[in-house]
Amino acid sequence: MTFWFATADDCPLLAELNHQLIQDEGHRSRMRVAELERRMRDWLAGDYRAVLFEERSEVVAYALFRELPDEVYVRQLFVVRHRRREGIGRRAVDTLRTEVWPKDKRLTVEVLVANERGVAFWRSVGYADYALTLEILPDSRRDQ
Repeated sequence: MTFWFATADDCPLLAELNHQLIQDEGHRSRMRVAELERRMRDWLAGDYRAVLFEERSEVVAYALFRELPDEVYVRQLFVVRHRRREGIGRRAVDTLRTEVWPKDKRLTVEVLVANERGVAFWRSVGYADYALTLEILPDSRRDQ
């Protein structure tokens, strides 16, 4: 598996993959691909970097992350649907850890609680539970 750092030219592809990620993880975002592309362009023009992974001339995964002074925050990791359960995600994380990310920084990721496969994946590659965000949505509030 090979990889490269994404550029603005890769944003249409990244947006399409991000749209699939939103669907697969059960995120409540309603953004369309065009909106995701604009957001991806903004992220890449700012603090975020994306890495695309390719195998046999096919893009099989991507990761979007931001390096902070004391940590690397992974915002997104996605493996294309028809190539899952082949170890691609695990190899991608291993590549990021050995060839891209500094070895002296804390690595963090947020995963939707309902995304059980995602939670299991991140735990399987070495991440440990640290925090749980709880919320009350505005339309769920009750008058007291």
